[in-house]
Amino acid sequence: MQDVLSVSNQVAAELATVDDSVLSRLRDRLGATVLLRGNRLTLEGDEANVSEARAVIDELVELVEGGHAIGAGTVDAVLAALDESRDLRDVFEDVVWRHRSKKITPKTVNQKRYVDAIRKGTVTFGIGPAGTGKTYLAMALAVAALSERQVNRIILTRPAVEAGERLGFLPGDMLAKVDPYLRPLYDALYDMLDADRVNAYMERGTIEVAPLAFMRGRTLNDSFVILDEAQNTTPEQMHMFLTRLGFGSKIVVTGDVTQIDLPREQTSGLVRVREILAAVEGIEFVELGNEDVVRHVLVQRIVEAYKRHAENGGEPEPEQGP
Repeated sequence: MQDVLSVSNQVAAELATVDDSVLSRLRDRLGATVLLRGNRLTLEGDEANVSEARAVIDELVELVEGGHAIGAGTVDAVLAALDESRDLRDVFEDVVWRHRSKKITPKTVNQKRYVDAIRKGTVTFGIGPAGTGKTYLAMALAVAALSERQVNRIILTRPAVEAGERLGFLPGDMLAKVDPYLRPLYDALYDMLDADRVNAYMERGTIEVAPLAFMRGRTLNDSFVILDEAQNTTPEQMHMFLTRLGFGSKIVVTGDVTQIDLPREQTSGLVRVREILAAVEGIEFVELGNEDVVRHVLVQRIVEAYKRHAENGGEPEPEQGP
């Protein structure tokens, strides 16, 4: 079967990206031949595959005409939305945070589910591989909550487990020593707020970035608290952190259980907590997968390759550095 349709210059330009990633993804996922010549898009293959491809193309056209940039990951998002009979505009038009001309929105159906869970819940776990937006979306929601006065402060924390014995050899006081391990959180903040505003918030204590060890003994009221890299917590640290929850606060815990840097004999707190809290009301676990990776298309392929290697009996090398 063959289906030929004409698309606008704008749509053709979005489909014909420099690396051909959108068309390549369409061919990989749909099992149909997809050819673009100027403004003519030709779909060839079995009737079922061509019909599905046409439905995806129609959704992509509506997104482009609605002002949305599309990429390889958009194809996966469209397919997931069609499977769930969900309006994709509910996903892409949910602006979590806006900074200058930049809009932060979910890019996949699972990311939208994650955003909704954080908004509605008190404690949310986002578990998935690198590049799925776990921390970035949580930080955007935290900044939005602070801006809308839903909370009085933001607290961002990570375990500094990667430091190990090297910590004592780094220059400076304790905060200076752990700063490299907290740097990704600072980077995300500066991506969402002007630098002078971030600095003012941090000077006043409205935004606090600290290693997990600094959370012990505290009760965190009216706060949006994010624990990043939670796969590197011990069960005791996870228990300590979760019991810091105070009135009017929200906690988001993010991590990747395939990238644990703890000693082999040490159980990850993120792995153990699912067994303990899975049935507790008010706590939500959201799984993000390879299909939710929204970085460069090669990142998704790398994640998938490591997953296949692990499933075949190999063990992926742990990610090095902070």
